[in-house]
Amino acid sequence: MSDLLLHAGHVAAVLAAVLLAAHLGRRAARAARQPEVVGEILAGILVVPAVLAVGGTTGLAGVLPAGVVGPLKVLGQIGLVLFLVGVAHELRHGRSGLGARAVGWVTAGSFVPALLAGLAMAAWVLLAAGPDVRGSAPAPALVLMVAVALSVTAVPVLARILEDRRMVDSPTGKLAMAAAVVTDSAAWLLLVVAVGISGGVLVSLILLAVGVAVTVVGRILLRGKAPTAIAERFPKATGVGVAVLALLAAFQFEHWGLTAVFGAFVVGLAVPGGPWAGVVRPIMRTGRLLVPVFFVVAGMGVANAPRAAVPWAAILIALVLAVAGKIGGGYLGARLGGQDRRTALTVGVLLNTRGLTEIVVLQAGYSAGLLSVQLFLALVVMALVTTAMTGPLLSLIERRARRNAAVPRQLVPDLPGGTP
Repeated sequence: MSDLLLHAGHVAAVLAAVLLAAHLGRRAARAARQPEVVGEILAGILVVPAVLAVGGTTGLAGVLPAGVVGPLKVLGQIGLVLFLVGVAHELRHGRSGLGARAVGWVTAGSFVPALLAGLAMAAWVLLAAGPDVRGSAPAPALVLMVAVALSVTAVPVLARILEDRRMVDSPTGKLAMAAAVVTDSAAWLLLVVAVGISGGVLVSLILLAVGVAVTVVGRILLRGKAPTAIAERFPKATGVGVAVLALLAAFQFEHWGLTAVFGAFVVGLAVPGGPWAGVVRPIMRTGRLLVPVFFVVAGMGVANAPRAAVPWAAILIALVLAVAGKIGGGYLGARLGGQDRRTALTVGVLLNTRGLTEIVVLQAGYSAGLLSVQLFLALVVMALVTTAMTGPLLSLIERRARRNAAVPRQLVPDLPGGTP
């Protein structure tokens, strides 16, 4: 009994340390005028390498023994699943209030060029990169995985940036969010296909059909008067029930060969809007609290991987293609959709935000064996850098707009009689 209590105490202590590291990471990010998620991801991923650097393998084994790592992995998965239920719900019920032409062009610009950039990166990995970067994944799965990785926009991080900059209700903010929602929905579906290819295409298609059926039937049942009344009257108890269903679905789909992400999305998409939003929000907040544990587990996987040289070429290629695909594609799409240059550039910069969503996608691909540790590291760096770029680039656009607005007044000569 004492050993059990000691073990539970060890897990609780590590969990508290992880949450404290995440808190400090968020504060550091705010001080650096960066999205909080950048500091949180860095803090989580660097916990294990920091312990390893200070105490070596012996110190790491003492802080994170096998008996503690197992519960941490479960907690990280639980946090991820609960958080993604909220993400899926927001994707399903987000509304832009904008014209279909503008949203359509920006969405196409955000997705298609980024997807092509991902295909170009995958071609480099297959044809020119070394075996350490290539890994051993089937070529079709690898190509699709890399294409998805460069196509993602982090909807939760984007929403936070828009809120911090008071752009939520602006036409530019709405346009970027609408395009991001559609793009991410397609990217998540392609991720499931990529993971499923390695386990068998036919099985994956069957499971996708099962997921769609569960989503449709679930929405029909939950929109009934009785379930809606229960959700309004007992939101906490209903939230617990939805969370349990999401966890069961996630781990079941993972057991069948797909990623747990798919199960979380099935439940999140099945939950209706309206009063059900009050049920989903606490689920998402709880998951958000535990997501840093997921980052620590990801960092442990990287730290335990075979040592290799830093993949500078992969990092540089990923950054160039990612920025070109999102900022360039978003700008082009917005211009074709009738937006002015400043709006188009702002939309492109916003859509270049990857953050947490990208890390989740990459971890899913890494866990499924689709990404080598070197390619995983290169894409993680790309995700962090592109997210960190968003704030400074937006500030630069704003400064240029203010400067350009002031120039005409300074250049107009005074007319005779003192009349400007």
